[in-house]
Amino acid sequence: MFSYDSCCLYKDGKPWFPFMGEIHYSRLPKNEWRDELLKMKAGGITVIASYNFWIHHEEIKGQWDFDGCKDLKTFVETVKDCGLYMFLRIGPWSHGEARNGGFPDWLMTDGCTIRTDDPAYLAYVKAFYTKLYEQVDGLFFKDGGPIIGVQIENEYGHCGGLSGEAGEAHMRTLTKIAKDIGFDAPIYTATGWNGAVTGGLLPVMGGYPDAPWDQTINELEPSGNYVFSYERNDTSIGSDLGVGAALSYDTSKFPYLTAELGGGLQVTRLRRTVPSAQDIAAMSIAKLGSGCNLLGYYMYHGGVNPEGKLTTLQESKDSGGYCDLPELSYDFSAPLGSYGQYQFAYHELRLLGMFVADFGESLCTMPALIPADNPGNPSDRSRFRYSFRHNDGWGYVFFNNHVRHMMRPRYSQVTVTVPGMDLQLPTFDIAPGQFGFYPFNMPVNGGIIKFAEATPLCMINGTTVLYGTSMDATGDVLLVSKEEALCAYKITGDKERLIISNNPLIQDGDEIHFFATEDLQVKAYPAWDSTPDGFEYKGMDGVFGVYEKRILKSQASCQVTPISSTRYKLNFNNLDPNHDYGCIVKYTANTAKAYIDGRMVIDDFYRTGQWYIGLGRHNFPKTIEIELEPLYADTQVYLEAWPPMKDDSVCRIDGVEIIAINRVVVK
Repeated sequence: MFSYDSCCLYKDGKPWFPFMGEIHYSRLPKNEWRDELLKMKAGGITVIASYNFWIHHEEIKGQWDFDGCKDLKTFVETVKDCGLYMFLRIGPWSHGEARNGGFPDWLMTDGCTIRTDDPAYLAYVKAFYTKLYEQVDGLFFKDGGPIIGVQIENEYGHCGGLSGEAGEAHMRTLTKIAKDIGFDAPIYTATGWNGAVTGGLLPVMGGYPDAPWDQTINELEPSGNYVFSYERNDTSIGSDLGVGAALSYDTSKFPYLTAELGGGLQVTRLRRTVPSAQDIAAMSIAKLGSGCNLLGYYMYHGGVNPEGKLTTLQESKDSGGYCDLPELSYDFSAPLGSYGQYQFAYHELRLLGMFVADFGESLCTMPALIPADNPGNPSDRSRFRYSFRHNDGWGYVFFNNHVRHMMRPRYSQVTVTVPGMDLQLPTFDIAPGQFGFYPFNMPVNGGIIKFAEATPLCMINGTTVLYGTSMDATGDVLLVSKEEALCAYKITGDKERLIISNNPLIQDGDEIHFFATEDLQVKAYPAWDSTPDGFEYKGMDGVFGVYEKRILKSQASCQVTPISSTRYKLNFNNLDPNHDYGCIVKYTANTAKAYIDGRMVIDDFYRTGQWYIGLGRHNFPKTIEIELEPLYADTQVYLEAWPPMKDDSVCRIDGVEIIAINRVVVK
């Protein structure tokens, strides 16, 4: 049973803190869905969100396509089989950097007035909703399925559509159509930022550390998403399609939930932003300390646009869009990339996912208290930024000393007093760029954490695990380092275990699957009852059993041969189909495209010069051709770091690295 009040969401009558991540099934091969969903689950994700792009399913009028990567029914069934919940984002307009925002070309030229109550438009919407419903019938929560939520439209009244009462009425019309068709979920949501209308649905918010859709090539002002604030709005979202405006709903009547915190940032031809893991995680801490009770990330998993039957399917200025995007790649610099590779924020965000899974119920009922001496301007370097969430005499102090692209000062011997408790916490130091939260008076099994310069991570068989440097605590507690926590996973089964591994893993039923790119070094708490096959037991490190497994060095290699000044051939040798491989093309140019047998399979806009191509997805090709577009000194583009040039231009491959990915299964 799911519900909500003005404070938070509820599951089975108890406060519930979901951790949500966006993945687009139609931008990912069907045979990869299970592994990628389990990677998301291992990262702490409990709810899957996905747009249903109309143009992906009815590019040609009347010809419906739910095959292959567009098989919505099988995707939702896979979500259920992985033990996850799901939100459908059924549009009909989605954006998502898709062509026409997801509308088919034929709809744009049909003569109906889109995104209004025009009967001709609504008839098409009803047909689209009906086809989607046929795919998910029997998979709603009431039927034992995973679908607990439905989002209607997207940024409506802000990025297109009608505003005011006319917009509210249209949102109500769409909701009625969906419900009359049979959509029956406990929760219906609408994006609520920048004046978007919600039709009375549960509003969800967003926030990004930068704005790759901005139409300048300048460094942007620091984002307000790095300060603690009762203001839920991020006025920069959708500024490519509309000017920011005040919220259209009463925030006192709804919980503070997010569905579009930037898990990364998509590149455009004009702007090539590169978010760091700290950029994403620090923003999340600011939202958490501001009272947010759902952390939802867009994107959490990158993807690749499917091939169109009539056109390419990416947003572009040629098709009326505001930005030019790669034709195929929708990597988004997400925690999991377009080939499922682990990148940027995955490990930092997993710390938050593990935390809210075990401690979110109590956090939900703790209101945010933001002291008045907090700076409201993220550029303010003179004042310490902090907030509190507490209830029943215990809680957390949140702090954020990170702002994207801004050096921050060191704060020594920080002294803060908890509002409403007249409790002064022990002094602590905050380093430049440091962010997080510390507990005070936190009850634990058999004792209490009076104060810790450490952050709760998870519960393991009744023991509270924290990561950090020190704590004043009694009872069942375990302290690990931040470095260990970034490699930590909670495994369930006959008993709970904390696994610390130098290689990432997923849990599939009773099996643990490691994705090893080097010799495995694993610590388990509690220690395994018997040493897993192929591992060597190395003894105990405190309460952890230590195990190692040698991984045979791959013999795979790549030879790079220039064809012309802008084209190169990559020849691969000794690829073993029993493994997967990541091919990292190190290049310096404006853009790059990869071809196999004359067909483009992926493209890239230059950011860091490290371009990841998964070889298993392409059936371990013997040859890939790379086509580069030169980067010139006067190219109108925002780059975070410009490369050295000769004669005011650059266009070259600097090298290729092959990474073998060995799947090691522990039963």
